[in-house]
Amino acid sequence: MKRTLFTTVILFAAMLQSVVLTGMNPEVVAGDTSQRAAGINPDVTRADTVKAAAVITNAREEEEKQISLTAGGYASWLHTAMFEKPSETWINSSMLHNRLNFKAWAGSRFTFALEIRNRFVTGDMIALDPGYVSGLAADNGWIDLSWNISSGNSYVLNSMIDRAYLDLTLGRLQVTAGRQRINWSQSLVWNPNDIFNTYSFFDFDYVERPGSDAVRLVYSTGPSSAAEAAVKINSQGRFTAAALFRFSLLNTDLQFFAGETDEEFITAGTGWSGAVGPFSIRGEATLFSPFDGSEHDGSTMIATAGIDRAFSDRLTAMVQLMYSNRPLSLDSFTVLYEGGLTARDLAFSEFSAVGQVTWAPMPLLSISLSAMWFPDLEGWYAGPSVDISLAENVDFSLLWQHFDMRLASIETKLNLGFLRIRYSF
Repeated sequence: MKRTLFTTVILFAAMLQSVVLTGMNPEVVAGDTSQRAAGINPDVTRADTVKAAAVITNAREEEEKQISLTAGGYASWLHTAMFEKPSETWINSSMLHNRLNFKAWAGSRFTFALEIRNRFVTGDMIALDPGYVSGLAADNGWIDLSWNISSGNSYVLNSMIDRAYLDLTLGRLQVTAGRQRINWSQSLVWNPNDIFNTYSFFDFDYVERPGSDAVRLVYSTGPSSAAEAAVKINSQGRFTAAALFRFSLLNTDLQFFAGETDEEFITAGTGWSGAVGPFSIRGEATLFSPFDGSEHDGSTMIATAGIDRAFSDRLTAMVQLMYSNRPLSLDSFTVLYEGGLTARDLAFSEFSAVGQVTWAPMPLLSISLSAMWFPDLEGWYAGPSVDISLAENVDFSLLWQHFDMRLASIETKLNLGFLRIRYSF
């Protein structure tokens, strides 16, 4: 605990130093200099300046008094069928998923966000999986904001607050406190730089992705550069704290960060994204080194790099590779599929590869095919999908996920089929 508090103090001291060094307002300095250069006497124009300042001040006060609210979200129905072979028994489940997003602005400085997801699940999975209901209510945040409101032998109703934060903007400094998403990732699929809130690639229905109970400071040092510091507390009361600096060099966005993860690992990493001709190049690398006396016996390095390209408005393709010197040893399909792992546990094979092609033959239709390769598991994954826009706010999706691999020396073949209709409002 003392070590964590010390690390946190160092991080915020570094942020404060950046603010002090770059905090001079260039507009004020430029204004005074230009007046002197033009030979304007400050004493002569003082009265006009005071009047102008009064008008600007009144305008700002009126702006700060303005309060605006927005509300939105979506409602969807998702049916899932799980089977080994189409001719064998299917395990069917259905979920009504409703999301409510609220935002309030108090002037130009304060923003408050509250986002809630409600899920009503019924079907075979509740009866067959003893841990399904409790898993739905699991909350990895410091504050438990997930509740199973009602449940039975064949259904469960869950409500969860996955965003609740206050955002304050003071010039170049932005402070966000509460449950939020801290996105430090650069790559499209695997994100070892995402140390605060990882996610599962297979959970396509959760497009917002998980958040963290955290405090985050972002100080903009230029048009394409910023310094950040963030501290997160998880459900076990453990801290993750890190500072990051991002900038642009030779048309490439670069970032470097360092800190600690879950009070167990010294963590440092880098990420980049740029372009080489028509190709976009993205990558990330993170090192997790255990503290002295930790139960972990070695450092873990995860690195990933990928290339993507838009061949036209209708066709895009992406390829990404990942390496880890200490991949996670899987013993169940649930761990692979549902996620909830840290950035240190993203790799299940020393080398992994993923590819995806998306084709839109017409404006209202999108067809996608993704595939993964896990050599250490002697396995692979394939996932075709079709998305159709039925109306302005109504979408229809049909997806299939196929897994073929060895888990705990047992050959595992599993198919999941999904049918979804979603209305956005």
